[in-house]
Amino acid sequence: MITIVDMSKRMLGLVLVLLFFGLFPFISQSDYYIHVMILALMWVIVGSAWNLLAGYTGQVSFGHAVFFGTGAYTAGLFVTKLGISAWWGMAFGGLAAVLVGLFIGGVCFRLRGPYFALATIAMGEIFRLVATNWKGFTEGMLGILIMQTFTSKLPYYYLVLALAVLCIYSMKKIMDSRWGYYFLAIRENQDVAESLGISSTLYKNISLAISAFFTGTAGAFYMNYMAFIDPEVVFSLYHVSIMAILVGIIGGVATLYGPAVGAFIMVGVQEIFRSSLFGLAPKWMSQLHVLVFGLLVIFVILFLGNGIVGDWKKITRAILRSSR
Repeated sequence: MITIVDMSKRMLGLVLVLLFFGLFPFISQSDYYIHVMILALMWVIVGSAWNLLAGYTGQVSFGHAVFFGTGAYTAGLFVTKLGISAWWGMAFGGLAAVLVGLFIGGVCFRLRGPYFALATIAMGEIFRLVATNWKGFTEGMLGILIMQTFTSKLPYYYLVLALAVLCIYSMKKIMDSRWGYYFLAIRENQDVAESLGISSTLYKNISLAISAFFTGTAGAFYMNYMAFIDPEVVFSLYHVSIMAILVGIIGGVATLYGPAVGAFIMVGVQEIFRSSLFGLAPKWMSQLHVLVFGLLVIFVILFLGNGIVGDWKKITRAILRSSR
């Protein structure tokens, strides 16, 4: 039973975490570390969005690159085709991803389990190939290049921080609502949920639409921040879809803060190896982050089946036992 003291501790911890993130650019004063934080916060959004569909609703997707790429290309095409600021893509990128998500849901939700997962992989590859070959519209592998609005990283940092906080807060409110209970019922047993009058098709599509919206918004932010995209980056199975899954698995599937923890671990590991252990190791070690990702997943599956956040009590008990 949660006591008032426990709630006060949680609120205090939450305030301290938000205070840290709010002051981080002034604490660090390093563009590199701010850049890493921006990427991590962006993956908090994508991981949390994937977690809603896969962790809470039980529909494991390998195709979230579709929504990320749709949001990114919406922002980029606003500039190249309409002559409108890419920031409008922040408003319409998520909505475009929702429309794509509803189309994918109409096709893929006819399938269940591994067949649904395979169908989302196929959808992701279809969108990547379309973006690669439709050169007259997407510029193909030449990609889309725009001018950054800000030379400083601070506006991008605080924008993605606000989006990450909004995403996590939205997930909390959704899972505390009637929709959340329907999502969990569908995850546990779709046939039983339908026998109780829950429309599995409707609520799976609602979950998918919310997930697609936040993922598409993150993609639109990526376009504005990085100022360049191509199909191999934003529609990538490995760089986007698999990364979103790893963020959820490492941090803890079906937990509110798991994707946030997973995002910072995955981005941190990636950057440590990309810099060849901060310049202390040979350059060939920069490619070892993929191996470390695999070892992390194996370790979590074997010893922390619920992820770091899901098995946090188990971790603290093990630490206490070892310290005695």
